[in-house]
Amino acid sequence: MKKQILIALLVLVSFNGFSQDLNSFFNKADAFFKAHVAKGKVAYSKIHANQNELNSILKIAEGITVTKADANNYQAFWINAYNLSVIKGIIDNYPTNSPLDNKGFFDATTYSLGGKQITLNDIEHKLLRGNFKDARFHFVLVCGAVGCPPLISKAYLPTTLNTQLEEQTKIALNGSFLRVNTKKNRVQASQIMEWYKEDFTRNGKREIDFINTYRTEKLGSNFKLSYFPYNWNLNKQ
Repeated sequence: MKKQILIALLVLVSFNGFSQDLNSFFNKADAFFKAHVAKGKVAYSKIHANQNELNSILKIAEGITVTKADANNYQAFWINAYNLSVIKGIIDNYPTNSPLDNKGFFDATTYSLGGKQITLNDIEHKLLRGNFKDARFHFVLVCGAVGCPPLISKAYLPTTLNTQLEEQTKIALNGSFLRVNTKKNRVQASQIMEWYKEDFTRNGKREIDFINTYRTEKLGSNFKLSYFPYNWNLNKQ
């Protein structure tokens, strides 16, 4: 009986420690984004001048373990971890004009997060897209470029995650991700929709069907879809 009680106490202590660390991560990430992001643009020069806050948050993220069975915590953690690591990657190479100016930015540089040594591409393609068939990830993962979706000035939280995913997808598809010509029945989309076409055409649907799920002004089924070039310039203030 004593052994069982001890095991139960150890599990409880471990869970409480995990909960506190994860909450601390979300709270500090939220404060960081509020302080350094405005209108989708990042104050890289300000962060570069004082990197302690960013490094402190990433140090917390290093020791956190989340499981995909706990989907909201898992997704919120990795979305924020991705966005923070992009900023870290820019700061480590600052000044820079684009994430693409830095070799291996997405596929070779690793970060210590969630008990793993992991690249940005692995977070996006293996941990998120690979485990959850949700095209909305493309509107919240911010790659450090102007062509990316706008970085919001708050953290993604497990309690509000679905609402935030919906909101950012609606903002994108009613805004800069599309260029609509109603006279010619044509629409140009961000190249994100070309690169990840399979994410937007599941279950036999077309990209236009996905777009119309979130558009206020629906596109006709006769609209022709093409793509405009991606802007890889840095999303700096």
